[in-house]
Amino acid sequence: DMDLNIVGSLEDLAPGETIYSARFMGERGYLVTFKQVDPLFVIDLSDPNNPRELGYLKVTGYSDYLHPYDETHIIGIGKETTDAGEFAWYQGVKISLFDVSDVSNPQEIDKLEIGDRGSESPVLYDHKAFLFDRSRNLMVMPILEAEVDQSQYPEGVPSWAYGEPVWQGAYVFDISIDDGLQIRGRITHIDDLSELEEGYYYYYSPFAVERSLYIEDVLYTISQAKIKMNSLETLDYINEVELPYSDWTPYGYPEEYTDEEPVPAPDTKSGTEEIPGS
Repeated sequence: DMDLNIVGSLEDLAPGETIYSARFMGERGYLVTFKQVDPLFVIDLSDPNNPRELGYLKVTGYSDYLHPYDETHIIGIGKETTDAGEFAWYQGVKISLFDVSDVSNPQEIDKLEIGDRGSESPVLYDHKAFLFDRSRNLMVMPILEAEVDQSQYPEGVPSWAYGEPVWQGAYVFDISIDDGLQIRGRITHIDDLSELEEGYYYYYSPFAVERSLYIEDVLYTISQAKIKMNSLETLDYINEVELPYSDWTPYGYPEEYTDEEPVPAPDTKSGTEEIPGS
């Protein structure tokens, strides 16, 4: 209440699991928990004194961020996972479209996975990196895409294998209930993709796209080093403005690291992969 006293609670919803994301829409609440699979719970909040579970859906992976598409559909942004028995390995960036019109039986009506294990997106921890406009069927998000070199695993790629960065920039999607999720195209600020061979250190590059917006029919993507303009309809290049930036060093980057010592990949979910015996 207004005095911060607890007036209602819903306990033992998912014992042993962690809440990864939540979204409140009117008299409904949506929760994503995760340990090995991703239950999406639909919660009735019409009576604050007696919140109750209306239904749930179990799918692979999890959503770090939930965004309303409309009153009965939700977009989920997170990671795909591979079940390994007592724990699960994170994989590529997962985008889901959920239908919650039947609160007792929510459904995942479409999904996309971008990249392999090691792929990342700022949207997973910063919702301001996410651009969505339902009237234009538009969704944009920056992604660092990693790929596993399958030739290194002739007997099959293990679920724990990390990919190497191969691309960074803004993924542009068409999104609708009828057609689901479709990739319209990609925009990068990196002129020489071979620079990605520097590994995850490049995640902190001033050329890494962090934000996007549109004005009329122009899509603007923004990194610390430039603002690039593309046609919103065709994604054709229009122009760009270079920005002043200082020599980049990751926040907290230890000075004792040398060029021969790669910087660890950014860990947005430290400690959440449960290793047996750990």
